[in-house]
Amino acid sequence: MLEVKNLQAFYGESIILKNINLDVQEGRIVCLLGRNGVGKSTFLKSIMGLVNTPCGSIRLQGREIIDQPTYARARAGIGYVPQGRDIFPHISVKENLQLGLEVNNGKGSIPTEVYELFPILKEMLSRKGGNLSGGQQQQLAIARALTARPKLLMFDEPTEGIQPSIIKDIGKVILHLKKEGYTILIVEQYLEFILDIADYYYVMDKGTIVAQGFVCDMDKETIQHKISI
Repeated sequence: MLEVKNLQAFYGESIILKNINLDVQEGRIVCLLGRNGVGKSTFLKSIMGLVNTPCGSIRLQGREIIDQPTYARARAGIGYVPQGRDIFPHISVKENLQLGLEVNNGKGSIPTEVYELFPILKEMLSRKGGNLSGGQQQQLAIARALTARPKLLMFDEPTEGIQPSIIKDIGKVILHLKKEGYTILIVEQYLEFILDIADYYYVMDKGTIVAQGFVCDMDKETIQHKISI
């Protein structure tokens, strides 16, 4: 589904990602682990075309997209749930959801599965996004990404600032999406969350991949040490 080779990314003159190689196979949940500041969020922004990536390759379903603008990558089938949610606080929940349809030039309607996955949103369609709790805003951000029916869904720190009960709900939603055929890439620090849902993992440190493997074979203590130091 997604194949990244020898990717470099820069902020100004500073190199953030150094020759990253990472694959996300279709139908899998893949996690990129690492402590704060190692380049995880920059990696997702690189996939979306939001930072400078002068070197490397990003292929989605076999098609090179590294030279494509952000909107073209979204139309190609990438859904992105950014860190901090980035919902619009001064418009309604319904209007936030409708913005997800802009990927398809505003055509179509909000999928019914969105309300099935997040029934609380249906009860709050007229409420402004800024009046939702942190967990509800996260649900709204995920639902907005789903309105365009992406092929690849990317999450940046979905558990950040969320109460434990909502974290469990989000985990169940992600597993449900996998069963429905979605391919998922998650940036995360909360190892326990990943152990419950992911198939494969990568660990990043100082802009490079330092470990990878199947979650079922993971040495939990070693990985926890790598993402905590």
